[in-house]
Amino acid sequence: MKAIAITRSAPQNIDFLQEIDLPQPVATGHDLLINVKAISVNPVDTKVRAGFQGETPRILGWDAVGVVTAVGEAVTLFAPGDEVWYAGALGRAGSNSEFQLVDERIVALKPKTLDNASAAALPLTAITAWEMLFDRLGIEEQGNEGDTLLIVGAAGGVGSILVQLARKLTKMTVVGTASRPESQQWVRDAGAHHVIDHSKPLSEELAAIGIHEVTHVASLNSTESHYAEIVKALAPQGKLALIDDPQTLDARPLKVKSISLHWEFMFTRSMFETRDMIAQHQLLTRVAGLIDDKVITTTLGEHYGAINAANLQKAHAQLETGRAVGKIVLEGF
Repeated sequence: MKAIAITRSAPQNIDFLQEIDLPQPVATGHDLLINVKAISVNPVDTKVRAGFQGETPRILGWDAVGVVTAVGEAVTLFAPGDEVWYAGALGRAGSNSEFQLVDERIVALKPKTLDNASAAALPLTAITAWEMLFDRLGIEEQGNEGDTLLIVGAAGGVGSILVQLARKLTKMTVVGTASRPESQQWVRDAGAHHVIDHSKPLSEELAAIGIHEVTHVASLNSTESHYAEIVKALAPQGKLALIDDPQTLDARPLKVKSISLHWEFMFTRSMFETRDMIAQHQLLTRVAGLIDDKVITTTLGEHYGAINAANLQKAHAQLETGRAVGKIVLEGF
């Protein structure tokens, strides 16, 4: 089978995303063998590529739509022919290949009303956003009236779906941040009540729209540079959740306000095979239903064409600029 893998470690190794040929894997246990139809590219892809140190090529990619072609003997949720979507597991071969093995407990049937490319934009970010909102921040569906959620970096992949989920499934006031006119409009279109500019002090931007404190913050990028302003903006007993990787994060400023700190990493359940691992199957099923019911929409930003080395190199380069809006999707081999 064809696959695109990172083949060499180097200071700038984007050119070493190359096509390779591998034997088609065999499904056993809880695994599904999936014929990959479309993928999207996420910051985790660029981070794993940049940090690659091994000598064996590694297949990247943790967002896909495909068709089940075979199932392991322990599989109960799916059958060959099912159209599915998933993000996969960080410790296994990724979705930048014609065929991939994925545990059924982190897979769901794809939305019926979306084409493959539009659906591929969503699994990893939908899982991240859902877990961040409901599992980490403890927000309740159709609850939290009177609370305010500040989403820092709301125009990216996670932000694009997080804004929608928060607006449609909770009673919170949703404030998103973006710094460019096109990204600000994207966040408005996703449903944010307010959009502010994170290139300016967050507390001042919030005050300008009449908001003097927020109860919850979802920080999706550049947490380190916004940290002091986030702490300033958070109300006493507020909650802060983040997904990025600050070099350092001093938790002591949170003490006076009794602010709780939460980290979201959507690979935790699959990495540790937690007892509630099937929660990702369940939430992806729920999100598919929300899409088919037209409650939320795809976050596809750009379609880069076929799944090949050149287009993946282009996608990685664009993500590393930090200026991508929505998700970059590739489709077909």
